[in-house]
Amino acid sequence: MEPFSFASSESLDRQVSIRIWNEWLDLPIPYKSLPINSYLAITIWDLSPTGGKQAQGHAIPFGGTTLPLFDRDNQLQKGRQKCIVHRHKLADGNDNTTTPSSIEKKRGSSKKDGDPFVDKETEELERLEKLFKKHEMNEIPRVEWLDQLVFRATEKRGSKAAKNSVKSLQRQATKNTDAEKDGEKDKTDSAAEDPPRPGPSRFMLNVELPRFDFPVVFADHEYPPPPVSSFQHLSASQSNIILKPPPEVSYGPGINGPGGAGNRMDGRIVRIYDPEVGARDNPAESKHRRLVRSQHRHGILDKDLRPNAKVRDELNTIMSYSPTHVLSPEEKDLVWKFRYHLTKDKRALTKFVKSVNWQDQSESKQAIQVLGKWTDIDVDDALELLGPTFDNHAVRAYAVDRLRKADDHELLLYLLQLVQALKFEHISADSNEATVQASSLANFLISRAVRNFTLGNYFYWYLGVEYDDKSSEQGEEVRTMYAKVQYDFMKELEGRPGGRETRATIRRQAELITVLSKISAEIQASNESVARKADKVKSFLADPKNELLSIDPAVPLPLDPSIMVTGVIPEETRVFKSSLSPIMVTFKTTSASKYPIIFKTGDDLRQDQLVIQIITLMDQLLQKENLDLKLTPYKILATSTTAGASQFIPSQTFAAISYKYRNNPALAYLKQHNPDERAYLGVRKETLDTFVKSCAGYCVITYILGVGDRHLDNLLLTPDGHFFHADFGFILGRDPKPFAPAVKLSKEMADAMGGSNPPSEQYLQFKQYCFLAFAALRKSSNLILNLFSLMVHANIPDIKIEPDKAVFKVKERFHLEVNEEDAIRHLDGIMEDSLNGIMPVVIDRLHDWVQAFRP
Repeated sequence: MEPFSFASSESLDRQVSIRIWNEWLDLPIPYKSLPINSYLAITIWDLSPTGGKQAQGHAIPFGGTTLPLFDRDNQLQKGRQKCIVHRHKLADGNDNTTTPSSIEKKRGSSKKDGDPFVDKETEELERLEKLFKKHEMNEIPRVEWLDQLVFRATEKRGSKAAKNSVKSLQRQATKNTDAEKDGEKDKTDSAAEDPPRPGPSRFMLNVELPRFDFPVVFADHEYPPPPVSSFQHLSASQSNIILKPPPEVSYGPGINGPGGAGNRMDGRIVRIYDPEVGARDNPAESKHRRLVRSQHRHGILDKDLRPNAKVRDELNTIMSYSPTHVLSPEEKDLVWKFRYHLTKDKRALTKFVKSVNWQDQSESKQAIQVLGKWTDIDVDDALELLGPTFDNHAVRAYAVDRLRKADDHELLLYLLQLVQALKFEHISADSNEATVQASSLANFLISRAVRNFTLGNYFYWYLGVEYDDKSSEQGEEVRTMYAKVQYDFMKELEGRPGGRETRATIRRQAELITVLSKISAEIQASNESVARKADKVKSFLADPKNELLSIDPAVPLPLDPSIMVTGVIPEETRVFKSSLSPIMVTFKTTSASKYPIIFKTGDDLRQDQLVIQIITLMDQLLQKENLDLKLTPYKILATSTTAGASQFIPSQTFAAISYKYRNNPALAYLKQHNPDERAYLGVRKETLDTFVKSCAGYCVITYILGVGDRHLDNLLLTPDGHFFHADFGFILGRDPKPFAPAVKLSKEMADAMGGSNPPSEQYLQFKQYCFLAFAALRKSSNLILNLFSLMVHANIPDIKIEPDKAVFKVKERFHLEVNEEDAIRHLDGIMEDSLNGIMPVVIDRLHDWVQAFRP
């Protein structure tokens, strides 16, 4: 909206003369930034050789007026405005102004209360002026011949009103003279101090404001104050912003702060700390940084710069920082200065990207050129560059090029996060623009998904769940973007050889999930007993009309596309005793084996899916370190925001085992299925070794992920000794029970290893495995932190509570601020507290009582 302007004219009633300036004054203020209490404070200045009160040199105020820019209806004033000029006063421009442009008449006012000399002609002229204003604004239809008659009649009325005004002033002056004679003695002293007050002003100022075809109405939406934590990523290209505390102002000598010497806040000045402004760089520091970098921007010698021993140590310290560490301005300048030297260090790329001011075109252009000379980076660094803190297209394209070197198996480990990274690609929701042209990441994922069915299978379902998310956190634009990527994927798939058959297979998978979702929702809504629910599911699955008894041709299972299912086995169906009544369905496969799954409706499995994905990744990382801890990362797939499937592993919960075996239940269970009288504790060595390793692996992993709500019902044990956790409804340190231990290490687990007091050989081996696993995972902490960073906007329950703190909660479990020895010692203390504490035992007993009373 253009700045407002006004023209002015002055009419002097006594002399019946008009002074016209006819000059537009432009004020550089847009209408959209005007508050509701905006005023135009206009002061007319005169010249006097002797000066006077409120004089500025030889200029003295002739009069002033304050014109509100918005009327009572919150509409912007427009057209001609007739303003009263208050003689010998400066326009103050305040809300309670002493120089208003118009004086409203009070209701019920009479000649006794107001001016006794206002005649009917003057009142009629005021009414006509209001009509003229409407005529000028085209609010009254124009009739040329009638308008001319009205104008001439109004001029005659005006001349008559002017004469009456002069007579009125003369009568008023005579009356004032008589009053002064009566009180001459009383006023002698006061007259010596103050000049006589002027009479009522008859000077008017006509101000011409711009006209608009439609009313301009003031409207202001009051936004809730944002949390300070939301400004962690104000600049999408800079991940190193630190919120500064409110500045402390020190006043100079002889200068009092707001409110006087006591610094009381009773004046008009109100100090407000704006976190957005507080997060910005100091202008002086920014200018200094630009000057420093200008020395190392175009210099030919920059490529030959080499750090000395001291600087080399400083650079190595910077390179060791975790992805969440914030670089100081000095560290950024140091990285920029030796950027050519650092191109040989793959760890330095992310630090270099954080050091670049991407708003500076010259600097960003040179940074992109340096990127092309960098040595190949690791996948964890490429994932960091695809996070929400990097929005430069060239940087993200560079990260995608690094991902192209990963094989399909490795890419599958990060696919869940890469689908989330599409949110940061700025993909247009316009259907006319191709996604593959707008995003290098979308182009890469589609090209790989159409060539590998397993990748394509999970890619399709991950996209579908995001599109199905209709929560307020997701947003319609994001949902539309995911639908567009899924459409482009299916379109690209159809154009490849055999793509039509693949698309038909995916459609059949969706139909299978729809049928399972329907029966699961019906079972959950019914109030029947568990046995009755199980019979109902069996009859439904056995009904040939539902086409589940025999599936021909075989279809890949969405949960695990490597499994081709040919039908279901109704007799092996179960309904679990739970509030959501999950059902277990057993499928027949083409290899003549059985594949049981658990299907659940009414729960968002994306959090469990994330945890299982991280456990799968950690298992791969540990095996690369030649440390196979016999983990059981069963498969989980969220098919929508309220339904999903998980692989069923034949096992028993620790609660059920404890109920069946009273003395050392876990060991008794293992001894029953794997007896060996000659082996230690009477259990086969391979089985006991599997139990010890898997206990160590899950203790460390659940500690790093902050898995909560651990009790004997979600600790499971297979007959061959594999121990694993289930139900990841609480992560990142959240737990519904107070004083819950950080590591779930129960007495039942330790007793099955031979006991901890005194520690048996197997228990000591268990602790050794824990320390080795923790040390190995600390080496890959950057990868794990970057994966969580990509999930901050994934609408996962325990992440969206505090999305800006999710990555830091995982980071503090690694204890990267201390060396490896101290970190392991800290973990050892936590495990001992969990094993010997009384609260874990109390929590397990309370949970058992609650389960016993559940219908």
